[in-house]
Amino acid sequence: MDWLLVDRTTGRYTVAQFPNWSLWVFIVASVLAWALPHSGAGLVAGLVAGLVATGAIAWWAVAELCLGVNPARRMLGAVVLAVVVGGVIAAIAG
Repeated sequence: MDWLLVDRTTGRYTVAQFPNWSLWVFIVASVLAWALPHSGAGLVAGLVAGLVATGAIAWWAVAELCLGVNPARRMLGAVVLAVVVGGVIAAIAG
């Protein structure tokens, strides 16, 4: 378990951390995309918010994959990135 969960810089167990800016952008944009009306001008704003949310979570996932403090965080980044890429491919395929 130490290999999986110990932060390589501090030596402490790290399972969760306070969200960084990209995760906050994802949260806010996701709430906006959900809350905006799904017709008229709200439709365009909701689509933009959804695109921003997708970009922010993809950025977060790549950062975790490359810079995560332990293997568990890097694996989480890989899984989230795979889900995002799969979702984008599914959306494009229609």
